[in-house]
Amino acid sequence: MLPLNVTLSHYKRRDIQEEIIKAAANKEIAVRYNDKFGSRPDVLNNPNDILELAKQKATSFHCSEELWASPLQLGPTLKKHELDSLRIGWDLVLDIDCSFYEYSRIAADLVIKALKFNDVKSVSCKFSGNKGFHIGVPFEAFPEAIGNEKTSMMFPDAARKIAFYIKELIKKPLGEKIMQYENNDFSKVIEKTKENPEKIKYKASDKDGNEAYYLNAEPFINIDTILIASRHLYRMPYSLHEKSGLESVPI
Repeated sequence: MLPLNVTLSHYKRRDIQEEIIKAAANKEIAVRYNDKFGSRPDVLNNPNDILELAKQKATSFHCSEELWASPLQLGPTLKKHELDSLRIGWDLVLDIDCSFYEYSRIAADLVIKALKFNDVKSVSCKFSGNKGFHIGVPFEAFPEAIGNEKTSMMFPDAARKIAFYIKELIKKPLGEKIMQYENNDFSKVIEKTKENPEKIKYKASDKDGNEAYYLNAEPFINIDTILIASRHLYRMPYSLHEKSGLESVPI
């Protein structure tokens, strides 16, 4: 639980207010009050909104991956074609979630390198506020259309496919980097993660064609693909985290 004096001290800062408002443009917003969320949909229009909500005991602010023409028109009863008509774009947000900060850091570094390997230049990264990272690619970095389909209409399928591709691309180097971090001591990974040893290793051919065992980090490092869904939210930049008390800081 975040105490009121902590949240007020943080959210009364004008620079924090302005950065949150900047990130809220065309986004659906949800306000969290420690262990529960306020009503959805919501929006943030000006810096004073942040302070007023903090006075009402708001602890964090969350926004949509999708960009909407009129976020306040959203609702749980809307059909897919109605959502599509309101959506004007979407940011790619890859959520790296792990209980071990150093493993998350290694995964975030590899995700960014994988995006840059594929010639993606507009990449941002922020600390989630707990033990993970959010890697983002803004909608402006995508082509207006792919084939005959508008890119704005391709959410969440296109985002899921990109996330799955990145996961597969970094699978082997992620295991190798974690093993290097643990000085190639597999027992340290087992001790930390409490995972079944057979579950976190797999057999594959090395560069010489010989079969070898590799670390499979997927059971204990989640790069979100399933939760990439319409109206899915993530913690906004400079928002506090209720469990850790830390700030979700862009890096």
